[in-house]
Amino acid sequence: MALLSDTEIESRLADLNGWSRAGKAIEKQFGCGDFVGSVAFVDKLVEPAEAMNHHPDLEISWDKVKVSLSSHSEGGLTASDFELAAKIEALP
Repeated sequence: MALLSDTEIESRLADLNGWSRAGKAIEKQFGCGDFVGSVAFVDKLVEPAEAMNHHPDLEISWDKVKVSLSSHSEGGLTASDFELAAKIEALP
């Protein structure tokens, strides 16, 4: 999958609420209420990530989960990162 240009990345970020660029990745921190909520949120990510064979980097801190997406095999951001970000946004 091809790397996206800076212009494409900025355009796609405009469609994602709260996501920002962090070097060669995009990331967002989700508030989950408490540790149990954070773990439940991470559990919900498994199905879409596995279905796409595209796995985020996750950081759990009690009531928050930071999700970082990058296509490591490509060395940066691709359409897959934004597709998975949209699926994460759609989680209940």
